Amino acid sequence: MEQSPLEQNSKTLELEMQWLAEVIKTRMDLRFNQQGKYGSVYDVPIPSLKDDMSFYARIIKHCNFGFKERVVLALSIAPHIKPQVLDRFFLKNKMYDRVYTEFGGLKGRYHSGFLPTGETASFLIAGSSIEERIRVVDIFKPENTFFKNNILKLNLNQGHEPLFSSGLELSDEYLSFFTSGNAYKPDFSANFPAKRLSTKLDWTDLVLDPHVLGEVAEISAWLEHQNTIMDDWGLNKQLKKGYRSLFYGPPGTGKTLTACLLGKQMGLDVYRIDLSQVVSKFIGETEKNMANIFDQAENKNWILFFDEADALFGKRTATSDSKDRHSNQEVAYLLQRVEDFSGVVILATNLKANMDIAFTRRFQSIIYFPAPNIEQRFQLWENSFKTVKKDKDVDFSLVANDFKITGGSIINILRYCSLNALRRGSDSIAMDDITEGIKKELRKEGKTM
Repeated sequence: MEQSPLEQNSKTLELEMQWLAEVIKTRMDLRFNQQGKYGSVYDVPIPSLKDDMSFYARIIKHCNFGFKERVVLALSIAPHIKPQVLDRFFLKNKMYDRVYTEFGGLKGRYHSGFLPTGETASFLIAGSSIEERIRVVDIFKPENTFFKNNILKLNLNQGHEPLFSSGLELSDEYLSFFTSGNAYKPDFSANFPAKRLSTKLDWTDLVLDPHVLGEVAEISAWLEHQNTIMDDWGLNKQLKKGYRSLFYGPPGTGKTLTACLLGKQMGLDVYRIDLSQVVSKFIGETEKNMANIFDQAENKNWILFFDEADALFGKRTATSDSKDRHSNQEVAYLLQRVEDFSGVVILATNLKANMDIAFTRRFQSIIYFPAPNIEQRFQLWENSFKTVKKDKDVDFSLVANDFKITGGSIINILRYCSLNALRRGSDSIAMDDITEGIKKELRKEGKTM
């Protein structure tokens, strides 16, 4: 019987934890001059992964991880699956009545076990060798596989704290892959102010001008053929990775739906960034929030959708004071992160004029979503109300001709009409319901019929 990804990972990780436990015991024996089974931590046999098809094993083989990397990776996952393996580090230095400094470790807010730090990894790998300890730093540098692929990281910029003082942070993405074998889908939170978008609609439900659809098709083509262009055609030296597009036009004209349909077509996750959670009045916080989003999104081939993007990527101000200068530095940083992102970034705004020209120059496409014309409005009315029962006097050609309303507003009217019909005990929408719904939408814009 074929094993599930969870079963495969569990079997592999059990052996990996046994190996880590033996490495820890061996290092402790060497540290305290006790007779042990092995003369070096490098003598402890590493579990063979030759025929292992678990995700954990495949990542180790794909990245060509050796002893050092496997120690770090095993350390980072141990608190999640077998925390007792690390209990040996609770050994107390009786001379100073405290834990041994070289063991490192952090105390969790709720977790009662040992949380390994870079110091812990350095102790296991290097022992008391200063030269080897210095070499361990290379494992955590930005150009290393751990960081580049967002597998795990160690914050080496802790101000005046020692290099290895921060905890080993295994990413949620790889923790999910290493355990259940499933892709991690982050939920909206203070640490990840973005919401995954989805739709039950299809391209046939999107009513756009053929020219606009043609421009959108260019993004689809990039998503489908980017590897051919960059790798097979060898254009990775001339072209920047990723794709950046600006959608602009009145509200309710299909910008968000288009982003959703692109993701649905290509099987990609679309995340809408909540700018109210990202933009902060505190200096440096906006940059930190954005960095967290891009760090989690890197190498996942997500589509990042920034609605009302001018709130964050708008025109930069004149540098009249230090706050303005910092704000402009922040925008420059964000611009760089957008440019370096390997996936697709879509910025949406109602007014293109609000956007900074420094951004617009770097877009691969700038697509205008106009308000629908009469024919398109009629199609939108027909599409939106096609599954509901309607009275004979309902005339969509009349309302399409008389009212310049976008698709988003028509969906709001559909909801209102449905509720209004049910409140009066009917299962059919009347023309009066639609008229009242239109009045309600117009009032939102300060207009009247």
